[in-house]
Amino acid sequence: MGEYKEIAAKLKEADAILIGASNGFSISEGLHIFADNQAFEEIFGDFKRTYGIRNILSGLFADWPSEEVKWAFLSRLIHHYSIGYTGSPNTEALKTLIGDKPYFFVTSNGENHFELAGFSPDCIWEIEGSWKEMQCEQGCHDTLYPLFPLIPEMAASEKNMKIPSELVPRCPKCGGTMGGHSPQRYMTAADREIQRRFQNFVQKYHGKKLVVLELGIGWRNQLIKAPLMNLVKKEPYAAYITINKGEIYIPDEIAATSYGLDGDMTEILERLKEALEERKHRCTRGTNKIK
Repeated sequence: MGEYKEIAAKLKEADAILIGASNGFSISEGLHIFADNQAFEEIFGDFKRTYGIRNILSGLFADWPSEEVKWAFLSRLIHHYSIGYTGSPNTEALKTLIGDKPYFFVTSNGENHFELAGFSPDCIWEIEGSWKEMQCEQGCHDTLYPLFPLIPEMAASEKNMKIPSELVPRCPKCGGTMGGHSPQRYMTAADREIQRRFQNFVQKYHGKKLVVLELGIGWRNQLIKAPLMNLVKKEPYAAYITINKGEIYIPDEIAATSYGLDGDMTEILERLKEALEERKHRCTRGTNKIK
């Protein structure tokens, strides 16, 4: 428990907290985009047998035979994992760990769970896009459109892995096909703005006590993990906390200011929450004694 107490102290003393999250966090919440598991069979078994997709990721990039089929898959996916989501034990624990500190999320997860759990969208950079929005696949103009409001009707109207043609989204400018928000396809003004906010956050807390909390990011990840580790190398007062199951990687250059917690994400976050609450309780008792 000593390591948890040390991390609790770092969180308590932090000037700001930067959270990086990837697939390991989603998996801990029941969303495994790479798995051909029981959940995938129950939700997408018909798509699997008809179109040969083996997991959610392959469905997201499938060459569907029609827009009606494409949006049947997407609406079923989003309806199941995002519509109605309001948080989890993981996000509740994160709220305790962050407390009233300034924070920023950088995540490759697209299900929008951090915003849906109550964190500010102005402090969440979903670097590979979000399921909550869509954009013209032809790139005819630089606008994102809300997608979540359309999903319930699509999901309710789906039959035989198709939605009605009249519910298929079309670009309001060129009439072409729409797709999910994908900065890899092209960057929108909204993408550039959240990237600017992130850069401002990093600059504002340069040279201060920054805690980098990494959630479920594999060691090969060059999109989030590598930049976060490089940031810690440059920050003399930064602390690096990485949580993952079965895979912890901390380079020697930052080992002295780093903590690696290997195990179940939900259990670890709960233990950190308890350690922080215990620390706050001790501080309160100490203050009362002085008075």
